[in-house]
Amino acid sequence: MLETSADPLRADLAPEEFIRAAMQWHFSPETGSPYWVKKAAELAFDPLTDIRSWADLDLFPDVSEEWRDIPVDDLVPAGTLRDAWEFQVFDSGGTTGRPKRIVEAHSRRNGVLWVSEVLAEHGVPGEGDGHWLHLGPTGPHIVGRSVGLLARLRRTFCHYIDFDPRWVKGSVKAGRTDEAARYVRHILAQAEDVLATQPVSVLFATPPVLEALAADEKLLDLVQRKVRGIIWAGTSVSPETLRVLEEEVFPDAAVVGLYGNTMMGIAPQRPRSAADEGGCVFVPFHPFSHVRVVDPENTTSEVGYGERGQARISLVSRDLLLPWTLERDAVLRIAPTRAYPQDGLADIRPLTTEGGGTAVVEGVY
Repeated sequence: MLETSADPLRADLAPEEFIRAAMQWHFSPETGSPYWVKKAAELAFDPLTDIRSWADLDLFPDVSEEWRDIPVDDLVPAGTLRDAWEFQVFDSGGTTGRPKRIVEAHSRRNGVLWVSEVLAEHGVPGEGDGHWLHLGPTGPHIVGRSVGLLARLRRTFCHYIDFDPRWVKGSVKAGRTDEAARYVRHILAQAEDVLATQPVSVLFATPPVLEALAADEKLLDLVQRKVRGIIWAGTSVSPETLRVLEEEVFPDAAVVGLYGNTMMGIAPQRPRSAADEGGCVFVPFHPFSHVRVVDPENTTSEVGYGERGQARISLVSRDLLLPWTLERDAVLRIAPTRAYPQDGLADIRPLTTEGGGTAVVEGVY
């Protein structure tokens, strides 16, 4: 991992020790960020003495809305300023409104190292086995850098075909579906040039883009002949569509899903076990990214295994603290395995409103 010598938040700590170390780091003036040191004075409890477990994080308010407006400098922990400057700023996709912003130095890259190991278990091509092609957001969105890091770990190139998810979501929301369709064709035209001229073996794309690619005979032939690893993320996909992509459209490629976003990081699909019944089960980066599946009507109450609820995430690392926030997604809670001791998440869908209408617009990411 890319931990620094001063990192007090080690993965081998017991859960209670890990949380206590995080509170000491983020709320001590010597090491905490200006945001959290100031916020401590506004809280009705003392994080340094009252937060001793993951469950105690419920005492915090959801502060993520404030991260649409605060200067990102205020999120940088003072304890990191002794290190070489590695921080970058990234935006959320803006699905639920104006983008939220996070800062990151090492924690997300540590997560990418772990994701790379999981992808290797799935048989995604490794070092010396072709280039990567990323069809997705770059720019202010962290996913593009993460995919590039995965390629770099394999000592290979990553080609980027950038798109703006906010533009597409805005078009779909306004009823301009023809505009969104033209945008996808624009992306695929660029992808065809890369696939035709470069030794691409791994493709990253969203399910809607993969479906559009599969409908293009020439592009589909290129992918089926050259690509041996397909990583999908960004939007939900039905079990039947996923089955068709895996078994009929791309039968010779390892097809692997990633769930995640700017606020929680990446949760890769774990290798399937017999108990998964063919489903796609995602696992967060333990213990730094923690997801609870809660009752939408009582968001501190966790649902049982095999039950559906709302994703409630906590992000606890040396770089950043987000005690909890509710995600836009409804998920199934899946029991952990010996290899993956964290709860799994499956059958990801957009959370719906009481009237049955979808609360968010997914677009193509």
